[in-house]
Amino acid sequence: MRKLALCLLVLIPPLSANNTLPDDLLIMQKPIVFDAKRKALTLQYMQQRYNMVQDEPTIKPRMVVVHWTVIPTFEKTFEVFNPPELPAARDGIRAGGDLNVSSQFVIDRDGTVYQLMPETTMARHTIGLNYTAIGIENIADGNSLPMTAAQLAANTKLIKYLASKYPIEYVLGHSEYHRFRDTSWWKETDASYFTEKNDPDIAFMNRLRSQLSELSLKPLP
Repeated sequence: MRKLALCLLVLIPPLSANNTLPDDLLIMQKPIVFDAKRKALTLQYMQQRYNMVQDEPTIKPRMVVVHWTVIPTFEKTFEVFNPPELPAARDGIRAGGDLNVSSQFVIDRDGTVYQLMPETTMARHTIGLNYTAIGIENIADGNSLPMTAAQLAANTKLIKYLASKYPIEYVLGHSEYHRFRDTSWWKETDASYFTEKNDPDIAFMNRLRSQLSELSLKPLP
C-alpha cells in the first residue's frame, strides 16, 4: 500500500487550485508502470521518431486524439498498456521502437474515466503526433462494442477540462490522423512508418466535435 501511494504521488501530480475538476467529472487514478526503463524508452522514441532530444519525456499538448481499444474491458486494456516494453505480439509496429503503446486516459463503457499517465508525459498512441497529443482510449470496437452515449458524454467533459488547461487546437479520431501527414505538425522521421486506422467512426467524432462547439478548435487539415 505504501508503495502504491508513492507511485501515485510521483506519476499523477495533484491538481492545482487553478485546475480543479468540474463537479460533473471524476477521474480515477490508475497509473501504469513508468519506471526508469519506460522513461528511457520514451526518450529514445522521441529522439528517433521526432528528432527531439530531451531530459524528460514531456509534451506540450495542442491536440487530443480519440481512440477505441478493440480490447473489451478496461482491466485487459490496463494489462496491455502496463508493461514498459512492446510485447512480441506487436511486432507489426516494432519498427517504431520498443516502447509499449499507452494512452493518458481510458474511458470505460459506463463513462468512467481513468488516468494512466500524466497529461504532459508522452504516450505512444498516434504515429507522428505523440509529441503534442493527449490520447483518450475508449473501451469499444465499433462492432459488437459500439461507442456508448456514456462515453460520448465522458469524452466531452474530459476534453473540455483539458482545453481549460492547455491550448488545445484540434480534436481528432485516430482514423483521421493521416490528415496531418503533409503538415508541419507531422514529426515522424520515417515516411514509410504509417498504419491505417478506423477508430473511432467518423459519425462518433462528428457528434463529439458538435458537443465541443464552444471551444476554439480548428478544422482538421
